[in-house]
Amino acid sequence: MKSLIKICLIISFLLIPLLVNAQKANTNTGNINAKTWVEKISDSFIMRHPADQINDTTYAGKWTYDQGVLLEGLRQAYKLTGNKKYYNYIKTNIDQFVQNDGIIKTYKYTDFNLDMVNTGKSLLYLYSITKEKKYKTAADTLRKQIANQPRTKSGGFWHKKIYPYQMWLDGLYMAEPFYAQYSKMFNNSKDFDDITFQFIHVGQVTRDEKTGLYYHGWDESRQQKWADPATGKSPSLWSRSMGWYAMALVDILDFIPKNNPKRAEILKIFKEFAEALLNVQDKKTGMWYQVIDLPDRKGNYPEASASCMFTYIFAKGANKGYLDKKYLAAAKKAFEGIVKNSVTIEKNGAVLLHNICKGAGLGGNPYRDGTFEYYVGEAQKTDDMKGVGPFIMAAVELTKAKAIK
Repeated sequence: MKSLIKICLIISFLLIPLLVNAQKANTNTGNINAKTWVEKISDSFIMRHPADQINDTTYAGKWTYDQGVLLEGLRQAYKLTGNKKYYNYIKTNIDQFVQNDGIIKTYKYTDFNLDMVNTGKSLLYLYSITKEKKYKTAADTLRKQIANQPRTKSGGFWHKKIYPYQMWLDGLYMAEPFYAQYSKMFNNSKDFDDITFQFIHVGQVTRDEKTGLYYHGWDESRQQKWADPATGKSPSLWSRSMGWYAMALVDILDFIPKNNPKRAEILKIFKEFAEALLNVQDKKTGMWYQVIDLPDRKGNYPEASASCMFTYIFAKGANKGYLDKKYLAAAKKAFEGIVKNSVTIEKNGAVLLHNICKGAGLGGNPYRDGTFEYYVGEAQKTDDMKGVGPFIMAAVELTKAKAIK
């Protein structure tokens, strides 16, 4: 008997390191301190990034779109869980930028940069809760930017003043959900004609007819080296640019009135785009690749932020009744693939999201040519807000559907 006990103790001693290592990279949803994925992802980010230090070294102390993506994820987490610390985090972060007079620190109106509009959604949210004038004043400034944003000759918003006559898919997420939310809050229903036009137009000029997918950008002037001289389209199908566009599509439907004549067209675009995305979901990992249509090409990889974005839009689309329930199954498969391939869990239970493209664009200095080699060559990051925010949103929608715990 004593010998048996001794053998059991030896085996237990040998197994302890294995169990610790397994916990470090555990991806089983049932072993995360009995917390939901929504809470665990949110809490992990908050633990590593105090609200007044949310911006990484690239954007330290600056008003950026990245923080807006993360804060929107936390807003949805707060709505789902009722955990006040998520609301407090949003408010603390925004208050370091918005002065009592409503001026936004580091924001430059004259840049006419659509990226800087995205965090305005948090301003509108805080104003709806607190009724503090400074949030409304700051939001009004961003709305003024939209009113005066330079446009292509065909009526589309330039992505930035420094990128004349160019529309990027990114810009639809950066500006339109805020634009739509502002218009609904302050009863400016006429704005929805312009909002829906932006989506319809950018689809017309960036859509690939063969696949139903969308190119990252379009140059109306055909002056950029990256632009096809005949069509003005950029050369590659970059996954995250489509992620921005897809999230914008499903999010503006929260605000477009049911009787708006263009709502049906937006829904049609969303459904067709979702089908095109489903067609290129990787069967093995459940994720989507950095250059979405070339998964087998050397150097390409399953990219986490876009995969989180598509998971979110599939789950939300199914929850809202816009999409067939098969998309909920696809979203669950994608979430499981993200967890398996791009998530590690530290010894303290904290979640880390890897394989996030740090950033990508078109033109500029140094020049970004939009080729396959350019996109797969961009640096990858861990815990980037562009990935973590959509990861939270995806978990929220899947939790609502009771597809994950």
